[in-house]
Amino acid sequence: MAETDPAPAAALVQARAQFADLGARVHARGLALRQPPPEPTTCCGRGCNGCVWAGFYDAAAAWVDDAQAALQAASKPCAGTPAPDLLG
Repeated sequence: MAETDPAPAAALVQARAQFADLGARVHARGLALRQPPPEPTTCCGRGCNGCVWAGFYDAAAAWVDDAQAALQAASKPCAGTPAPDLLG
């Protein structure tokens, strides 16, 4: 990842923010979720086909999807829980 290219830097900032926000929300609900993917440390900066950063961003997107799905599932009422009496 070249330091002079603003797009990867902005994407990394966004990924870190999503990890922090969703991680805090998942933790606050007491849900179990794997750790977000680690940032690459082996990029050579030559724009390789199959760059380690491309793999990181794919894994980051999958982690975000998993976190959002866990939060959504946790917000649904359980099947055995009676609905509240709204007319009573």
